[in-house]
Amino acid sequence: MIDFTRIDYLKNGNERQKRAYEVLSKHRIFEKLKDYSPILAGTVPIEIDIEGSDLDIIFEVDLRFEEDFLDDLMLSRFIPYDVDVEHPVVNGERCITLNFILEGFPIEIFGQNKPTTEQNAYLHMLAEHKILQEKGEKFKQKIIELKKQGIKTEPAFGMLMDLENPYEDLLKL
Repeated sequence: MIDFTRIDYLKNGNERQKRAYEVLSKHRIFEKLKDYSPILAGTVPIEIDIEGSDLDIIFEVDLRFEEDFLDDLMLSRFIPYDVDVEHPVVNGERCITLNFILEGFPIEIFGQNKPTTEQNAYLHMLAEHKILQEKGEKFKQKIIELKKQGIKTEPAFGMLMDLENPYEDLLKL
């Protein structure tokens, strides 16, 4: 099983994964976020990304200290880019997202006051990876085709697996 808590596996992946590794490493993104337990989640790690897919980096942050967190990132020169900072509410919990473009990659950095290995983005990715391993290349290509049609990842899995609520059902797998 791939250790998705580190990004080393990207070095031996497909061309987009290798490029993602190069960009993330060059800009020391994970090094700058190391105090926040970052994990690359989403479609790129499990090779179901399409053109325009972003790099989803999740992290753990106590938003009571959000100002300290943002100051920390500014001081580390993490935010020399044009960054959009938002505060969505996910499952009743306030979060923070930072969105920017880095060498052609859309980047979304998503933080919750929850360990990254317990966040839904990570758990969904693990479940999706397991399903892809079990169901094979044909299934993977069907997921990619649905994504190219504009269908989000979890709903695409839901459609192909007859899941009533894919966001919840994937967490049970």
